[in-house]
Amino acid sequence: MSRIMEHINDRREFLKKSAALAASLSISGTSSLLASDVKPKNKLPQWRGFNLLDFFNPEADKGRKNPEKYFQWMSDWGFDFVRVPISYPSYLSFDRSRPILAEETLNFDENRLQEIDALVDLAHKYGLHVSLNLHRAPGFCINAGFIEPFNLWKDKDALDAFCAHWEMWSKRYKNISSKKLSFDLVNEPYMREDVNDQLSPGGPVPVDDYYRVAKAAVAAIKSVNNKRLVIANGNSGGGVAVPELADLDLHQSCRGYHPMLISHYKAPWVFKDIDNLPIPSWPGEINGKVYDKSSMEEYYQPWFDLLKKGVGVHCGECGAYNKTPHNVFLAWFEAVLDVLHAHGIGYGIWEFSGAFGILNSGREDIQYEDWYGEKLDRKYLTLLQKYH
Repeated sequence: MSRIMEHINDRREFLKKSAALAASLSISGTSSLLASDVKPKNKLPQWRGFNLLDFFNPEADKGRKNPEKYFQWMSDWGFDFVRVPISYPSYLSFDRSRPILAEETLNFDENRLQEIDALVDLAHKYGLHVSLNLHRAPGFCINAGFIEPFNLWKDKDALDAFCAHWEMWSKRYKNISSKKLSFDLVNEPYMREDVNDQLSPGGPVPVDDYYRVAKAAVAAIKSVNNKRLVIANGNSGGGVAVPELADLDLHQSCRGYHPMLISHYKAPWVFKDIDNLPIPSWPGEINGKVYDKSSMEEYYQPWFDLLKKGVGVHCGECGAYNKTPHNVFLAWFEAVLDVLHAHGIGYGIWEFSGAFGILNSGREDIQYEDWYGEKLDRKYLTLLQKYH
C-alpha cells in the first residue's frame, strides 16, 4: 500500500513540475510569440456601406437624390453605414453668379440644412450609421471647379470658417449618439500651390499644417459634444496614414484605391491619356512592379500600425470605376477586402448607384440583374456580402 502511495505522490510531483515548466515556457517564450500575432482591436466599428452623393455638388439641387428604397435595400442586404460627402456651398445662401466671398462662407441656409437633416433621418430609420464628411471644406477640395476665396492649409480666415462649420454641425446634431453619427473632417487632404487649379503642382499637406487644422476642428466639435466620433482622412489624397495625429482625439480613414491604375482605369479626371493606359490585371505588373495580395498587405501596413497606437481605422472610400474589366475588378477588390477585413477595418464604397456602385454602374462587360427596375451587379453584391 505504501508503495502505491509513493507512486501516486511521485506522479503528483511530476505533474506539478511539468505544469510549472509549461507555464514558465509559456510566459517566457511561447506566449510572447502568440501575443505578437494578436491583432489589435480596431476602436472604430467595422462599418460596411456606401457613400451617398446627394450633396456632393456645390449646387445642392444638382445632387443625385437617393430614394428611400435604396436605404431599405442597403439595410436588407446587411449594410450598416453611409458616408455623406458634402460640398459646403451646397448649404449656403450667396450670389452664385460670381465666386463666393470669404465673408459669405458662413451664410447658412436653413432650408438646405434641413434637406441634409432629412437624409440623416432617413439613414437612421433603416439603422445606418451616418458619417458626415466635408468633401469640399472652406478653402479646400481635392477636386477643383468651385473658386475658393482662401486656402484652408494656409489662411487663418479659412480655418476659422472651417471650425465654424463643424461647430454648427456639432450643435445641430448634439443629441444624436455617436453610435449613429460621426464627423469626417475633410476629404483627402492635399496641398496644391493653387487651391483652385486641379493641375497645380502639389503633394502631401505639411504635417504641422494638417495637425493645426485637425486640432482646431476637433476642439470646435468636442466643445459641443465631447463624445462625438471624429475621423481624419489620410494625407496626400487620403492614402497616407498620419501617425502624427495619434495624440488627437480622432480616428483615421484610409482609401481602397491601390493601385490607381486598377481602381481608376480610364478615369478622365485622373489620367490625361486614357486611351493608352496598360490594361490592368490582378495579380499583375505595372511599370515593372508586381502587385498582388502581399504587396497589398505591405501598402496597408502603416494603417495597421495606427491600430497598435489605439487609433481606429475605417476605409471611407473604395471601389473601382466602371471601365476596369469586371473580372479584374472583382479579383483585385476581393484582395482589398481580405486584407482590410483581417484587421477589422470596414469600408464605404464610393457610391451605391452609379459608375462605382452595385446599381446602375454602366459597365459594358457584365450581365445585370433586373432589380425592381434597377440594374444590379449581383456578383459585386455577393462579394461584399462575403465580408459581413
